[in-house]
Amino acid sequence: MNFLEILLLSLALSMDSFAISLTSGVIMRTPSVWRTVKIALFLAVFQAAMPFIGWIIGAEFKHFIEDCDHWIVFAILLFLGGKMIIESIRHQDDEHACFDPSNTKTLIGLSLATSIDALAVGISLAFLGQTLLVTLLTLGITTFICSVAGIRIGARFGKRMKSGAEILGGILLILIGVRVLIEHLADCN
Repeated sequence: MNFLEILLLSLALSMDSFAISLTSGVIMRTPSVWRTVKIALFLAVFQAAMPFIGWIIGAEFKHFIEDCDHWIVFAILLFLGGKMIIESIRHQDDEHACFDPSNTKTLIGLSLATSIDALAVGISLAFLGQTLLVTLLTLGITTFICSVAGIRIGARFGKRMKSGAEILGGILLILIGVRVLIEHLADCN
């Protein structure tokens, strides 16, 4: 793969992280630099680490991942999206969002959900004999940049929206999970 192909692959894989970041920005409304960097860094590190893990694991694990990755992503995003919606409804009178996308446990779940496809890509890269260093660095940097942009765009949109941002964020997470599930189930038929 040449660098342009690696960059396009990185952009494609970072789109779920961008969507999660956009949602996070909407929820946080005024994210600090620290929270922005933390979210973007988690998403970027997972996006770069998962292809490496996939590359190491190779073909033996490929069939297991292909058979259930969409269900794992769907379950994680359904749980987190549902949690956001429920917490928002419970705390409608609170001024601040009660779901914190920069919480470490939440970030691990979101990062894992958005990087499972990258694990499968890593398996494919092993078959191609692709050198990983440039690919992983490009993927990590691209995801970081897209995530920061998503948070900033979401924060600007969230300031105007105020009420309902957390419910919208929960719905978006669930919709991302449903999209992943539908795409993978359609590919199976």
